[in-house]
Amino acid sequence: MFERQRASRRADITNFHHDWLTELMSRTGKSNRGTPACYAMVHSGLESIAADEITKELGGEVKKAEKGIVVFKIEEIIPELLHLRTVEDVFLLAWGTDTLTYRAEDLKQIKMWTEKQAPWQHLFGLHQSIRPKAKGRPTYRVVTQMNGQHGYRRTDASKAFRQGLAPFIPVTWNAAEDNTFLEVWLTIRGRMATCGVRLSDKTMRHKSYKVEHLPASLRPTMAAAMVRLAGAGPGQVMLDPMCGAGTIICEQIIIGKQQQEGRIETWGGDIEMNTLRACASNIKRVGPAVIAHWDARRLPIATESVDRIISNPPFGKQLSTPEDIGPLYKAAVREYHRVLKPGGKAVFLVMEQDVLREAIKGYGWIPQRQFGVEVLGQDAVISVWQKVGE
Repeated sequence: MFERQRASRRADITNFHHDWLTELMSRTGKSNRGTPACYAMVHSGLESIAADEITKELGGEVKKAEKGIVVFKIEEIIPELLHLRTVEDVFLLAWGTDTLTYRAEDLKQIKMWTEKQAPWQHLFGLHQSIRPKAKGRPTYRVVTQMNGQHGYRRTDASKAFRQGLAPFIPVTWNAAEDNTFLEVWLTIRGRMATCGVRLSDKTMRHKSYKVEHLPASLRPTMAAAMVRLAGAGPGQVMLDPMCGAGTIICEQIIIGKQQQEGRIETWGGDIEMNTLRACASNIKRVGPAVIAHWDARRLPIATESVDRIISNPPFGKQLSTPEDIGPLYKAAVREYHRVLKPGGKAVFLVMEQDVLREAIKGYGWIPQRQFGVEVLGQDAVISVWQKVGE
């Protein structure tokens, strides 16, 4: 059976504010000592994959997983927090709650929690240890996000938040909108709100290697999640048969380097020459890979020579004739079955999951895991399959 992970599923988040704030303040208190909790903003549907990365790569203890967010503790705030591949942003937690009332009285609570409950000087000091100040006057930015229907506007929440924060921002600092030294965020989603100091910057979600972009190009965090699910190991071969801008290949190379246990050979190709040029430009910034011009329906690869396949084939709406998606998937899967070793795994990201399942039917592949995600504003599915061993 597939492990189904629905974007609307709520994790156990009961008493988030009271449990976490009580624990945080009991450990740090007004003495500004100790390590605060952190939280990561995550693409919806990837919460459990990000939690696994945090646990395995940082030794973190995941406390809560909610749609789009993972709250966790680590022993020490370290630069490796910024090396996480499956998360969009990382924050030091100032305060959090899941007890918003949707009414205007929330504004008083937001101001009070911001002013009274958060150890701002301690958080700012930890931030500076990871992101040192540049020369000149420091700049800062205050960000308020709000989703869901509430009895007040985002501008009202922002005003309350800024009022609570104002005493802790030095008057010599300058407010700015881009490339600021410090960012403090308030994010409201329904009954839940999180407030914290942003440790990451835009390169965490966009990645510095991705200088060449293509329409509908895969998000790096999504590609990293697929790479982790594939789990290629040292000495193995990973193939991306429809590589596009090379995002999956780049993430495989980077994650392989982080493992430091031996090289993972990485192959990729595409039918479009312009796409391959963009791919090659991105890949050269991270490491070596074998890139070729080919049709994924007729791969020039030896039978049973690949350990892992990771594929983000075109969605139906990306084709000039959407009804061609069935024949395309059938022909591609036939080739994937030929080149994949017995016991090997394949990871797909598709919108037409039923079409993919029909294409795989008859090859005896075993479905292992499935994750509901959103791509280009549409529901999509990441699925993991294993070819039966001989």
